[in-house]
Amino acid sequence: MLKIGILGLQGAIEEHENALLSASKALNVPISLIRLLNPEDLEGIHGIVIPGGESSAMILIGNKTGMLQAVKNKIESGTPAFGTCAGAILLSKRVRRTLNSEVSEGAFPVVDIEILRNGYGRQRDSFSTVINIEDKPFEAIFIRAPIINTVSNHVEILSLYQDKAVIIQQGNILVSTFHPELSNDNLIHRKFLQIIGNFVSPNNDNYK
Repeated sequence: MLKIGILGLQGAIEEHENALLSASKALNVPISLIRLLNPEDLEGIHGIVIPGGESSAMILIGNKTGMLQAVKNKIESGTPAFGTCAGAILLSKRVRRTLNSEVSEGAFPVVDIEILRNGYGRQRDSFSTVINIEDKPFEAIFIRAPIINTVSNHVEILSLYQDKAVIIQQGNILVSTFHPELSNDNLIHRKFLQIIGNFVSPNNDNYK
């Protein structure tokens, strides 16, 4: 059984839980879910979801509890991770508040991209559109979404919107600038479960 943790500091947690359970049923892959609130919750985790929400709030809360450093260590050790919207910002190596602002790095800077916070605008600028993923249409919901400005050569772009990457993969890390957990389609969550399955050996006792 795959044990998947959802960073539970703030954000769209329940929606990701529902999407993962739906994906698990579709793939016939048993999973267990845990909300990651304390460093000890990471024990035995096979994959981590970092939801959308307020990245600054996640950092503030996570620093107080020691959760940010614990998650960073886990991801840097090779644990697959999936970040959406604010989660994409936290996983980026280069983050800008505006196009002309200085570059900082996310809390878990493992993905070789540059991302612009709130690149698509504020809450009132939220929108839904259909993108193409694996030759299939997918409803992508953008809420105060960041824009991926640049990607390195070893980042795979899985879909574009207006010539900008909106979902990418780098090794066992999946990042989307929109909210796939708000769609009725579990395609992307199925993909994350497959990434975890490819990373975790079925012969590993922790997998069973």
